[in-house]
Amino acid sequence: MAARNYNIPELRRLDVEHHLPAQANYAELQRIGGSRIITRAEGSTIYDGEGNAILDGMAGLWCVNVGYGREELVRAAAEQMQELPFYNTFFKTATPPTVMLAAKLAEKLGGKLQHVFFNASGSEANDTVMRLVRYYWSLKGEPKRTVFISRRNAYHGSTMAGASLGGMAHMHPIGGLPIPGIEHVAQPYKFNEGFNEDEEAFGARVAQEIEDRIIKVGPENVAAFIGEVVQGAGGVIIPPKGYWKRVEAICEKYGILLVVDEVITGFGRLGEWFGFQHFGVTPDLVPMAKGLSSGYLPISAVGVSSDIVKVLRDGNGEFAHGYTYSGHPVAAAVALKNIEIIEREGLVERVKNDAGPYFAEALKRLEGDPLVGEVRSLGLIGAVEIVAKKGTNERFTGKEGKAGPIVRDTCIKNGLMVRGIRDSVVMCPPLIITHAEIDRMIDIIGRSLREAEPALRALKAD
Repeated sequence: MAARNYNIPELRRLDVEHHLPAQANYAELQRIGGSRIITRAEGSTIYDGEGNAILDGMAGLWCVNVGYGREELVRAAAEQMQELPFYNTFFKTATPPTVMLAAKLAEKLGGKLQHVFFNASGSEANDTVMRLVRYYWSLKGEPKRTVFISRRNAYHGSTMAGASLGGMAHMHPIGGLPIPGIEHVAQPYKFNEGFNEDEEAFGARVAQEIEDRIIKVGPENVAAFIGEVVQGAGGVIIPPKGYWKRVEAICEKYGILLVVDEVITGFGRLGEWFGFQHFGVTPDLVPMAKGLSSGYLPISAVGVSSDIVKVLRDGNGEFAHGYTYSGHPVAAAVALKNIEIIEREGLVERVKNDAGPYFAEALKRLEGDPLVGEVRSLGLIGAVEIVAKKGTNERFTGKEGKAGPIVRDTCIKNGLMVRGIRDSVVMCPPLIITHAEIDRMIDIIGRSLREAEPALRALKAD
């Protein structure tokens, strides 16, 4: 479908005059005259109002798993809107697609994760997790168990609770965060924080920090540990072997709930329906979003174990929490159709057996670049670490944060949308991406590194 004939200069003017984009530097946007206006998309490619075709190496924002332009999802939304555009789940009511989606998610989650609470975003899902976990412990007669243990550089959303659970220090001054009752420990970021360390020893060390913090806080005060399977917005931090098994064992040892954040990694991203299945652990709660509808409509969910739900039901009280759009019927209908597409086209298996391994091999072509310290990937999510000196983890200007955005901007200029996170270029393409598109993605990154090198070498320490 061709894009409408938009007045792009006028839209950019209106963007500056009236629109406040998410997580943006508003002074910078004003200086550059407004946002890039994306007008249409197809497959793995987005198109802006200037006529530029850009390979979407980020699947929107880690979410468009089945790619753009899926007419089936459009029809699913239209049909549900005609039948029932909205109803809530507050008044002892539910709608057919909402109930069917809950059952489908229980099937994919498997095991004891047989119950689902719906929200509209990943941030809301993690707010739900915090309230549900604390309510659970109160019903269990252990109301002192309120503390969540998370990780530095983690991302669990932008709400007050979500940003507090997250360990991104630059987010905390906005709103006076974190809120009380959250402890942050080491992240499993070996390249940056365990560069010359044995992988297994590093994994054991950072997992041990979780146990040490539990002991320091007092096990009787700790409600849950929460962690992303792979830290996405933190820079695609893939944990070392054995890390997740150790974390699970620590939670079991102290009777603490395990929350595995699948907002990015769910629905095939790592070559399994959920990332925890790849690592062989069994969480108690699983927040999910993004790939649930491939971003076509806002919807998120929290998978909840039967053990927790039994306590909620035995408590016979009201869980006074939820949203107007919890279980929105149109979003649920689109999510059901999205899952059907993933199943029918075998996209999870494709990531595991074909696209993921091809992506990993293609990334290796960048290993010899003098600016590349490491490439890493799991399934169809990956990162390129940029260093000032080959064979080290030394950063330009002597500290993290300058290189990634420079190389990112060069990649976008060259026709590839990626994200620059501190000193990494990260990728998370649609699961339908072709081998040829993967090759083009890697070629553009390589070319952009060469073009960006003079600017990187010219960087001065602050």
